[in-house]
Amino acid sequence: MAVPRRFDRRPPERDTTKVNERIRVPEVRLIDDEGNQIGVLKTPDALSFAQERDLDLVEVAPEARPPVCRVLDYSKYKYEQAQKVKQARKHQQQITVREIKFRPKIAQHDYDTKKHHVERFLRHKDKVKVTIMFRGREVTHPERGTAILDRLAEELAGLGVVEQRPLQEGRNMTMMMAPSKAVLTGRADEIAVVDGVPTEVAEPQAQEGTDTAGSAVS
Repeated sequence: MAVPRRFDRRPPERDTTKVNERIRVPEVRLIDDEGNQIGVLKTPDALSFAQERDLDLVEVAPEARPPVCRVLDYSKYKYEQAQKVKQARKHQQQITVREIKFRPKIAQHDYDTKKHHVERFLRHKDKVKVTIMFRGREVTHPERGTAILDRLAEELAGLGVVEQRPLQEGRNMTMMMAPSKAVLTGRADEIAVVDGVPTEVAEPQAQEGTDTAGSAVS
């Protein structure tokens, strides 16, 4: 049996900006298409002023007394505003929060595997919520969870920064890590894991007394 489609019954968003004949107040303070203050005019006179220039009369400050209106090409204005919003959204960095769970008695192999996941998430510019889960009497030794979180933060210091220090709530202890400045600025590839610790890789330098081909300079 086919599943019926769900329709969005919300009314479409309406443009509430008052333009031309929709401006019903008796008079307005007018600004022309070059940004010059014209002064207070009767609304029909202000509308005629705009129409003589093949432009629109647009209310830009309805709360003013009298309301402020500008003369402009409203269709072009709406398009430019939509483009600005589109560009702003494109440049926004969306941060995703991932979660990785550890046990206070975690084995070394499992620790390395989970640390690798945290490293991968940070390199993808995601935030990571690291959770230590205590069971039974383990909760009486919170220092074990703190030690794991501190170790993880230290070993991933090149890729992540601690945004929230270890905090215990009930049987869970959490720490929030965020991508480091090097990751956010696109320099994550310059950081390599050496002996399990992310380390910034230095640029290779040419040796003195050697040319670019590698032969000694006489």
